[in-house]
Amino acid sequence: MESIKKPNHSIACTVSQCANHAKTCDFCALDKVYIGTHEKNPTVIQCVDCNSFVLSRDCGKPGCNNK
Repeated sequence: MESIKKPNHSIACTVSQCANHAKTCDFCALDKVYIGTHEKNPTVIQCVDCNSFVLSRDCGKPGCNNK
């Protein structure tokens, strides 16, 4: 099980499968995050990505929901 991390209340996050998730609440534990895109010309929300996402060790299988 991954350790509990201090939430950064300036970065809300509901992706509990991320290793950077605070685990105790819906916040990221990083000081800053990197936002990017996989598109040349992003025009919709689905084109935007959190490039700080790291898959949690506790969630290495399809369909994981460790919330």
